[in-house]
Amino acid sequence: MFTNRVPLFKLFGFQIWIDWSWFILALLITWSLATGYFPSYHSDVQLSKPTLWTMGAIGSIGLFVSIVLHELGHSLIARRFGMEMRGITLFIFGGVAEMTDQPPNAKAEFFMAIAGPIVSFIIGVFMLGLTMVGTAQEWPIQVLAVTGWLGWINLILVAFNIIPAFPLDGGRVLRAALWNWKNDLRWATRIASDIGGLFGFFLIVIGIFSIFMGNFIGGIWWVIIGLFLRAASTSSYQQVLIKRALEGEPVERFMTQSPVVVSPDITIRELVDDYFYHHYFKMYPVVEDGTLRGCVTIASIKAIPRDQWATKTIREIIDECTPMNSVHPNDDAMRALIKLNRAGASRLMVVEDGHLLGILSLKDLMRFMSAKTELEDTA
Repeated sequence: MFTNRVPLFKLFGFQIWIDWSWFILALLITWSLATGYFPSYHSDVQLSKPTLWTMGAIGSIGLFVSIVLHELGHSLIARRFGMEMRGITLFIFGGVAEMTDQPPNAKAEFFMAIAGPIVSFIIGVFMLGLTMVGTAQEWPIQVLAVTGWLGWINLILVAFNIIPAFPLDGGRVLRAALWNWKNDLRWATRIASDIGGLFGFFLIVIGIFSIFMGNFIGGIWWVIIGLFLRAASTSSYQQVLIKRALEGEPVERFMTQSPVVVSPDITIRELVDDYFYHHYFKMYPVVEDGTLRGCVTIASIKAIPRDQWATKTIREIIDECTPMNSVHPNDDAMRALIKLNRAGASRLMVVEDGHLLGILSLKDLMRFMSAKTELEDTA
């Protein structure tokens, strides 16, 4: 999902990542606080520009911490219900706790969904309480402005997040209720996603109206958020469809038997000309005398200077069989799809006892999912 992110630190065993797009949001927030909100907080108090920009930066950092804690609430509850979490990523629209699978039941979905808003509500109330205490004790206006803003922004985030529009937290609560009612995750997701799409469309209309009213920057943000919500709601429903189509199906059902293989003794130039430019696959198993030696990929070739392609053989760049590039024929197809997505690959070798049985491709999985979904929808 996120290709331009960097790891920051671990918190309670969860890796915290930051996407480069987050810095755009941080700069916008810092700028708006330093030039708009804080100068008007107490118009009778004149603060220098360096002070205002420092306050804006601290406010952005405070929001960063608040979002991490919000997503941490989701992640801790998910762990409590046995869900595997890949980590927390901050990006331009806030943060996301990355799950490798759907919640196991409606109860888990409900408690995981409400955990984030509860954390944000506690932070908001705490910061506003701190502001009240600081006001009574006559703390510096710079401190009170920042704590007050953090209090209100967390409560505003709670109010926005509890709107019953998937994939917002309120939409997940709605999906949990619908799921518990009819015991049908697909139906519940479709209803919640449709509402999320409509809410996204509403935000787009609000944004366009704001633009025409002269609020160009605010209007653009509403349009972008609306488009994001519409895309995310559709994507979430598609994930449920994929899981329903593939979960429980063995890999061997989808694998291609007798795949194209290469010998370790051919040169890289021969591999490129006779295989990559002929069959268009990005990975080929390497077999010698009927024994699987590993595989060769485009990434391996790109690491070799082009002037060495005519002399170097495949044997010198073979990637060994690992759990990242191979699966067992009895493995769950849904798990295999997750492995493909994590590795950013399009093919996996199907291996049993060191022998190559076939190739599992992303294209074949998607074709099956599409056909199954279309037939079931027709039915």
